[in-house]
Amino acid sequence: MKTTLLVLSLNEIEGMKRMMAQIEPEWCDQILVVDGGSTDGTIEYARAQGYEVLVQVKSGLMNAYREAYSHIQGDIVIPFSPDGNSPAEVIPRLIEKMQEGYDMVIASRYLPGAHSDDDTPITALGNWVFTRLINLLFGGHYTDAMVMYRAFRTPLYLELGLLVDRYLERKLSETICIIPLMSMRAAKRKLRLGEIPGDEPARIGGAGKCRHFVWGSIYLAQMLQEFLFWESPVGETPVASGEKEQPRPISGPAPNSPQ
Repeated sequence: MKTTLLVLSLNEIEGMKRMMAQIEPEWCDQILVVDGGSTDGTIEYARAQGYEVLVQVKSGLMNAYREAYSHIQGDIVIPFSPDGNSPAEVIPRLIEKMQEGYDMVIASRYLPGAHSDDDTPITALGNWVFTRLINLLFGGHYTDAMVMYRAFRTPLYLELGLLVDRYLERKLSETICIIPLMSMRAAKRKLRLGEIPGDEPARIGGAGKCRHFVWGSIYLAQMLQEFLFWESPVGETPVASGEKEQPRPISGPAPNSPQ
């Protein structure tokens, strides 16, 4: 399986310099930096290191994932935060677990053996509540449904309709992230989902972008929308910014058994 490391950046020059140096070239077949419009030298630094850099047309994390889609070369994608929250040494373990035939593998902060140095009481409570709501409403078995650090098959973009705008995504695509939506739909489709323990170190430099109460309210509304209205995305048309001719199937059969 070919792997694309999807590096999501916005004014993370300090973290970029420290974290990207820890990634061994042989771990990934493609490193794609998607930048939200940094003004601190992050874009220039990434290009100087020889990384493939895509500057977003529209701001926001959801748009970052969508605009990246047509540039992804790997069979699997690993979103990576260069702010220090995503320890580089987890990358080979995610790839190894995916090779067992999973559709998605999450680096959980809450499995035994892992911890978060970045959690506050508010974020820890929010992650706990949202993870359990996703498990309850969509039949998941997650310990950490909200964390970005994970690996997933590239075709999930289309299989889960992640390039298709529904009401909330159309109105709020510059505000919210695609990850909770992916967790909801993967559980609802009963894909083969795995977790490995993965620490979340403290942020290196820069400023946190999470707006806890705003995002929390939006994710609650999104869960209600998904619970009441979402069905299989077969036949739906992707939004133009992320459109691609065909999803690339992973090598060998893709398992579809429940976790």
